[in-house]
Amino acid sequence: MEDIDNVLGGGKNTPPKDFVCPITTHVFDDPVTLETGQTYERKAIQEWIDRGNSTCPITRQKLSSTQLPKTNYVLKRLIASWQEQNQGSAVSQFKVMQAKVGPEIRSVSPNSVISQATIDGTMSELRLATTDLCTSEILREAETAVLKIERFWEEGNMQLEMMSMLTKPPVINSFVEILFNSVDKQVLKATILLLTELGSRDVSVIQTLTAVDSDVECIVELFKKGLLEAVVLVHLLRPQATSLVEMDLVDYLLAVLGNKGDDDSKKMCTNPRTASLILLGDIIRSSREARLAKIVRSIVATNAIERIVVSLQAEQVEERIAAVTILLRCVLEDGKCRNIIAEKAELAPVLEIFVRVNDAERFEIVHLLSELVKLNRRNLNEQILHLLKDEGTFSTMHNLLMYLQNTLQDQSPIVAGLLLQLDLLDEPRKMSIYREEAIDALISGLRNSEFPVAQISAAETVLSLQGRFSYSGKSLSRAILLKRAGLDRSYRAFMRKDKRRHNISADDQDTKEDEKSGEEWERRVAFALVSHEFGLLFEDTGVRGAARVCFLSHFVSVFKSQNNTEDRALSMLALNTFIRDPEGLQGLGAHMKDILKGLRELKKSSIMAVQMLKVLSEEHDNSAVWSSEGSELHLIQEICEHTKAVTSLSVLHSSDKLYSGSLDRTVRVWVVSVEGIYCEQVQEMKDHINNLVVANNIACYIPQGAGVKVYSWNGSSKLLNQQKYAKCLALVQGKVYCGCMDNSIQEIDLATGTLGIIQNGSKKLLGKAYPIYALQIHDGLIYAAAPSFDGPNVKIWSTSNYSMVGSLQSTSEVRTMAVSSDLVYLGCKGGTVEVWCRKKQ
Repeated sequence: MEDIDNVLGGGKNTPPKDFVCPITTHVFDDPVTLETGQTYERKAIQEWIDRGNSTCPITRQKLSSTQLPKTNYVLKRLIASWQEQNQGSAVSQFKVMQAKVGPEIRSVSPNSVISQATIDGTMSELRLATTDLCTSEILREAETAVLKIERFWEEGNMQLEMMSMLTKPPVINSFVEILFNSVDKQVLKATILLLTELGSRDVSVIQTLTAVDSDVECIVELFKKGLLEAVVLVHLLRPQATSLVEMDLVDYLLAVLGNKGDDDSKKMCTNPRTASLILLGDIIRSSREARLAKIVRSIVATNAIERIVVSLQAEQVEERIAAVTILLRCVLEDGKCRNIIAEKAELAPVLEIFVRVNDAERFEIVHLLSELVKLNRRNLNEQILHLLKDEGTFSTMHNLLMYLQNTLQDQSPIVAGLLLQLDLLDEPRKMSIYREEAIDALISGLRNSEFPVAQISAAETVLSLQGRFSYSGKSLSRAILLKRAGLDRSYRAFMRKDKRRHNISADDQDTKEDEKSGEEWERRVAFALVSHEFGLLFEDTGVRGAARVCFLSHFVSVFKSQNNTEDRALSMLALNTFIRDPEGLQGLGAHMKDILKGLRELKKSSIMAVQMLKVLSEEHDNSAVWSSEGSELHLIQEICEHTKAVTSLSVLHSSDKLYSGSLDRTVRVWVVSVEGIYCEQVQEMKDHINNLVVANNIACYIPQGAGVKVYSWNGSSKLLNQQKYAKCLALVQGKVYCGCMDNSIQEIDLATGTLGIIQNGSKKLLGKAYPIYALQIHDGLIYAAAPSFDGPNVKIWSTSNYSMVGSLQSTSEVRTMAVSSDLVYLGCKGGTVEVWCRKKQ
């Protein structure tokens, strides 16, 4: 065909262009002119129409009728005249060439001739459109060229022929110019579609686009402005991870995930939803913790979890891995997500790609699966484990074993944990290579002191093997330990609270079955760990000795000082681990008094406290009577009858009685004798006792709120000085002296109710209060101790006229005070005791 064109196209007697059919490329024999003005050979155009086409082959205009017009006799006569005039030259040349290639021409079918003509026509028009795109300075003409090129791309089967023309850098740059300048959404969408299709087929297009940063930024901005198809091109360009994070694309990507899509997206090489998911995965891998938490909150807030879960079944491996990455981060940041994932996810497709991805992606798969078996229902966990074990084209356990043998040290505990759980679905009685390898990996991690990250990971994995978790996937170790310590009510209260918080509905029967399954699972895990290599897991590694040195004093401190019963119970449980260890028991001896006291307080609520009391009583003298030697003080009696902290003691010398006030809202009266003291009376109060002073028939104390309570032993009471918050009290000869939180001091006559002001209060300085910490009355003088902000620490006032008669300038903040006939004793905040001579004040 090209030879014929060369003959016809060469020489001075070449047939005029208007005499040659554009389809057959032969001189017309029966020309017909269509309504579009184009002329064709009748047989050729009839063949074109018979194939179902209803447009002009060249102009692409739609024909109003498929009936061909009559022969164009005018043109036919002109052709005949021209042939007569050129019969000796061009026609003879044509006949010679026809003789040479005649058989080939005769063998060409009408369809192929028409197809070739169509391709030639399309390519010709494509060249014109490309030229307009690259050279036109009129935006509208360039936009029209883009739409033409898109139509040719979609209608024809000539992508390979078109690629060489459209992938040239000038053409690509012209497309980008359209993106910068056009505001026509259809044109922008067509441009993005063409660049995406070209970029997916030829890497040189991507290189041209990424050579200029502003080109990428332009495409990203179009995506942010609502051109969803642009996200596919962003995905193909694959900007650096740090750039993706800085572009702040998360909310826009989530919007695409929530979009159902349209018909145009189906024409693209990659679905916008798929591209968005992959980009979101890249962003999450590259984000730091603070930003990662924000991203996860956005994912949860937009309810995107379920839409991401669907991608676990996607055709593209890359999309499945991106979904795994995103879901894993969501679970680690917000544990409640695991429940939605476990309910909705199809895990078989994830297992199938395990052997097709790299090691880092394998670990993400294993990590996600290990997190999905941390549900709050043991039966559900075992259902997922059975699914993982039985589904998949390849053996999950075999794949995990192979991966475990080659994985990194800090990752192996998680892989080993999942493999061990799969193995323990059956009774751990027989030998199992999977179980042996998994436990060996855990032990290796625990002993790897040179790699703390691996040690921590191994310890956390062993802890999670217990198999009890809250709704958010957190280990119930604390609740289980409280139950072990005997606080069953605390365990049940925690479980009820967790269910209420997350609206979990479960009947008693399901709960009982779950508890039974949990206990059975714990038995299996314990048996597997203990029986491995005759207890290799529990060989002495020096950890117990280090724990004794580091934690024993801390446990004792918490046990004796904490008001929280649960914290004390956990400390008791920790102390119990030292009882059977000779060195640990020796360490407990130095704190035995405090430990025994605490155990007596807990014995009503914890059976373990009773058991520990029995053990310690068997091995230690529990006598409460001590002798006095020389001038040293020795404990002669210890009494524990108040249930809460004792806040104050007051001795009534006239009757040899001791009064104790406590936060348990009681005042106890103790008889003091040579043999010891014993409780004679318990007086129930309505308030916490914060400070207590007593006289023969009354007691004054500071309640929880404002004022001072005056209580008569006959049962009546009244509240005085209600406008002030008292800090300390002194009671002398029927008068109560109040040192208050606002630095004021009052005298209250209990008989008349008269209130006298000794020192006015002061406003807080820089928001800080300066209370009166201690008051003492001696020989008609009032000694008041308070922080020093406007003078001495201790001021001395006269009880008769309320005038200040002296002061003591201590070097420290005074918190308590005692006065004798000659000396003043000051107990200071820094731990020092100062002694002052009264005569030199």
